Amino acid sequence: MKLGLIAGNGRFPFLILDAARAQGLQVAVAAIQQETDAEIIVRAKTDAGITVHWLSLGELSKLIDTFHKEGVTQAVMAGQVKHKQIFSSIRPDWRLAKLLLNLRTRNTDMLLGAVAKVLGDEGIELISSTTFLEPLLAQEGVLTARAPDEEERKNIEYGLGVARAVAGFDIGQTVVVAAQACVAVEAMEGTDAAIERAGLLMRSLEEDEPGEASTLHPSDKDPSPGTPTLHRHLTVVKVAKPQQDMRFDVPVIGMRTIDAMLGAGATCLSVEAGRTLLFDRDALLRRASDENIAIVAVPRGQ
Repeated sequence: MKLGLIAGNGRFPFLILDAARAQGLQVAVAAIQQETDAEIIVRAKTDAGITVHWLSLGELSKLIDTFHKEGVTQAVMAGQVKHKQIFSSIRPDWRLAKLLLNLRTRNTDMLLGAVAKVLGDEGIELISSTTFLEPLLAQEGVLTARAPDEEERKNIEYGLGVARAVAGFDIGQTVVVAAQACVAVEAMEGTDAAIERAGLLMRSLEEDEPGEASTLHPSDKDPSPGTPTLHRHLTVVKVAKPQQDMRFDVPVIGMRTIDAMLGAGATCLSVEAGRTLLFDRDALLRRASDENIAIVAVPRGQ
């Protein structure tokens, strides 16, 4: 069997590549010019079991022709393709243009689901993007040295309701919460950018209050005993969609997420167990623990 790999950006495609090659599968990579890391070429030069074909994001017909020539009957999508690309100057070929014109909406599920159907009609089955990475899925429970504190648990409970509602409309899968109030909602910009935006908003409060803050974290000294206090530390809540298609757009957490949280002053992260991939799992959890960040994987529906 030769596996087709539709490679977006980030490390996801490389993890799939490593896992597939470890199982002895040859891999035909469809590398997207606007997204895929050029490191993929280096990998192919050192491994005869990997072939790389570059194509533009709009070349659906070329993708199908490439996989047919390679003898691919099963393929995996791995790595992000920025949703904002639908507004770019990329010109779709006739097949993709027809697909776009027939869509009621152009959210992620509709767009990628339609591409998956076209591939299936051409004899190319799109399989789950977690097929080769099951060990990286978050297991239920507290994953770090520190569990969420009472305030963070309240934020998670509130954030889950908001995030699942937003995800149900396929807008985004992440919300950032402080004091049981929604500070930021992910849309096309992605998880890390939403976290960064939440951090900027909270820092702007400090700039607006040159004197004593009117709302404080309990670890701060309250200059006025009896004054109500609100937590400003951020909790990040990331969920899968209600009808998550594991073939694409699977929730992913990586080192860049931890970097974004540290930059924003976020202290807690909640993900869905069994539906979220943790890249560099051991190093990620170790670093989060070292930085006193709590990460918890909650069961679906909790």
